Amino acid sequence: MQTYAPLAITAGEPAGIGLDIILQSMPKLKDCIVISDESALRQRAQQLGIRLELTHETATSDHQLCFKPIATSTAVIAGTLDPANAQHVLACLDEALRGTVAGDYSAIVTAPLHKGVINDAGVAFTGHTEYFAEHTNSEVVMLLVAGNVRVALATTHLPLAAVAQAITRDLIVHKVSILDHDLRTKFALEKPHIAVCGLNPHAGEQGHLGREEIEIIEPALEQLREQGINVSGPHPADTIFCQHHLQHTDAVFAMYHDQGLPVLKHIGFGDAVNTTLGLPIIRTSVDHGTALDLAGSGKANAGSLLAAVELARHQVQARL
Repeated sequence: MQTYAPLAITAGEPAGIGLDIILQSMPKLKDCIVISDESALRQRAQQLGIRLELTHETATSDHQLCFKPIATSTAVIAGTLDPANAQHVLACLDEALRGTVAGDYSAIVTAPLHKGVINDAGVAFTGHTEYFAEHTNSEVVMLLVAGNVRVALATTHLPLAAVAQAITRDLIVHKVSILDHDLRTKFALEKPHIAVCGLNPHAGEQGHLGREEIEIIEPALEQLREQGINVSGPHPADTIFCQHHLQHTDAVFAMYHDQGLPVLKHIGFGDAVNTTLGLPIIRTSVDHGTALDLAGSGKANAGSLLAAVELARHQVQARL
């Protein structure tokens, strides 16, 4: 018996595969409410040959989908971006956030959106993670999960040239503290072990390949240990992902996006999940983009969406 409010799924960029993977997953989304445009849902279902019954109540059959309608500005064509619909995408996020904060929804699961078309519409936008952080006044940590492998990031969508300057002792202490707290409360890990990567090749090679490890990362780790947090490192990023290290690690804390995520996506692409820690709400997401070339084709893989929904359920139940 369901004992929690529905999970809110935002369909993301309406021209992308968000609608496809939602419709393909309908039988497993009975505890969810999809926030999207009604006409776009019906048109995509027809294009995919999927029987669809929309309802405002809890879905009770494999063909029913509970939804909250938010209209697009123009008709949606699968695979074709339209900046006119950028405000629709943001309105769906706003409704999901409003309802989750109010308790109408128990968590947010986000399908992929297209950052470029939102910026083309004149809205400065860097991603879901930053958007929810700004709108809840939160300091957040991006964590990606593939099976038992978890990778968190010190920095997210920054140019590589800006990463070194962004890495500070306070940043590491703050973000690892958030990571430790949410691993305990959302993943039910009693004393998680967090392995922290170095910034430079070979974790700086004792200062010969950079001094950030000595001057910034090591002092941050010492401070975290004094706070009772179980951290190790700084580890060379090219070896920390070896299996004999991962089997004793609950999460890897990487310094930048392309240090940690290529390995995780290699391990679990198509089934990995992005979750935002540090928010006052639960938010999970698929680990892939809009795949415009697959929209409406029936070839999109819904595995990551289903994994994101399952992780959201797990986190909701951990809070009950």
